[in-house]
Amino acid sequence: MDSIAHQSLLDSIKKIQNGDQNLLEKLIEDYRPFIMKTVAQFCKRMLVWGHDDELSIGLIAFDSAVNTYDPDKKIPFQSYCRVVIVNRLKDYARTQVKYENLIHLGDEDINTYFEGQFAHEDYVNKAIEAERREEMEHLENLLSEYSIGFEDLVDVSPKHRDSRQTLLEVARKLAQDEELWNILKSKKQLPLNELEKLCGVKRKTLERGRKFIIASAVLMYNIDKFVYLGSYINFS
Repeated sequence: MDSIAHQSLLDSIKKIQNGDQNLLEKLIEDYRPFIMKTVAQFCKRMLVWGHDDELSIGLIAFDSAVNTYDPDKKIPFQSYCRVVIVNRLKDYARTQVKYENLIHLGDEDINTYFEGQFAHEDYVNKAIEAERREEMEHLENLLSEYSIGFEDLVDVSPKHRDSRQTLLEVARKLAQDEELWNILKSKKQLPLNELEKLCGVKRKTLERGRKFIIASAVLMYNIDKFVYLGSYINFS
């Protein structure tokens, strides 16, 4: 998501939190595929709107996530929503299992049980940290295929903005061109001749920026798998 679209989303969320129900309904409609995907992945089966209770829970959880989202915490919006939705689904699954026991409990026991279920802020924070770590580990594994480590990226990242933009544009074209991407994947090397012609960038520049280009292209190509890293890294 580019900076303009990101700011537009934040503006919409602020208006919704101030009571704009029409905008909330539009946002929910826009994010129905995301909600479906999140819930289906949790349930590990195909779901149908209007038939499966889990989807209704997902919608309610998304509504809650929108109204409790705090951009100052620097958590990507979709990541926050996913954690809230999954947390609610886990609550639902537990209540389905424990319902028979709950009906035999006294009021005090029931209150204690549900207080524990809904005191989920600590859970959200821990889940987000766990997902961040998983993304880092996944990216590390992908980059290891090209003999690139995180410590390498510190050394090879361009210091000047113009140089960075040039290499990022090369990486973007590499990630978007399936033929070039397949060459990279199969040979574990940059298709230098093709990129030189396509991007108009000198071969020496491509060779010097090899690790940065590959790392950026890997992240761009798999951006849907890197919700956190993709939101923190500036691709412009």
